[in-house]
Amino acid sequence: MDSMTRIERSLSQALTLAKSPDGPPKLYAAMRYTVFPGGQRIRPRLCLAVARACGDDQPALAGAVAAAIELLHCASLVHDDLPCFDDAATRRGRPSVHKAFGEQIAVLTGDALIVLAFEALAHAGSAAPLRLPSMVGIIARSVGAPRGITAGQAWECEPEISLSQYQCAKTGALFAAATAGGAAAAGYDSGPWHLLGERIGEAYQIADDIRDVVASPGELGKPTGRDQALGRPNAVNRLGVGSAVARLEDLVRSAIAAIPPCPGAADLRAHILAEASRLLPRELARPAA
Repeated sequence: MDSMTRIERSLSQALTLAKSPDGPPKLYAAMRYTVFPGGQRIRPRLCLAVARACGDDQPALAGAVAAAIELLHCASLVHDDLPCFDDAATRRGRPSVHKAFGEQIAVLTGDALIVLAFEALAHAGSAAPLRLPSMVGIIARSVGAPRGITAGQAWECEPEISLSQYQCAKTGALFAAATAGGAAAAGYDSGPWHLLGERIGEAYQIADDIRDVVASPGELGKPTGRDQALGRPNAVNRLGVGSAVARLEDLVRSAIAAIPPCPGAADLRAHILAEASRLLPRELARPAA
């Protein structure tokens, strides 16, 4: 089964845990609207790529970790788009959740998806209970304080922001969870895998900063120019486009160098290079080496 099929199936299974005839239908509809159809599923695909590189001896567990990470990412997008943060009217080329369902349901949708991520992980963890505590810790740290995506959002509320701390929390945390979680699901020590995810996450954030400045709203399916409008740190505004692209390429190279020993290292390297080649707008992209 290919990665996208595994991810969509795991997400569908997770959403069934939130569906009940005696539950509020609008909340469930908003949760499905948020998760399906998805974007590129970059983080869960990375999680499964690491699990495969480490042997993937518990595929259902790896699928649940991948789904949990994507549910957390989707939750963060719902909250990011709210009027109190980005005030974004569109996401993935259609109305954002608060525009489609109202602000109250949008807040609750993000909250419910965070909880669902842990429920899905717990549901699948019975297959390998000794691995579950490590994975729960990995996922929890990626979403909470002091260095998870919640902390990343909170940095935007501070009078001074460290670009590296901000990027590490807002974007790098879930990528680190993807690499560490994929390894843990396959029975490997997750510790050596965090650096790989952090490097990939920082590269992805710089690419996102570049697209926010260079790309069109039609290309991205969401508003552009938001970092400058909201006074948020952006690698392009601080480094310039050329230096930002060079930094991204350095990060991809260092990510490749950070792959820990594992049976599928060559395939994982190919996966990372393929993903990196799609990060930049076409006019800025150069072949990955």
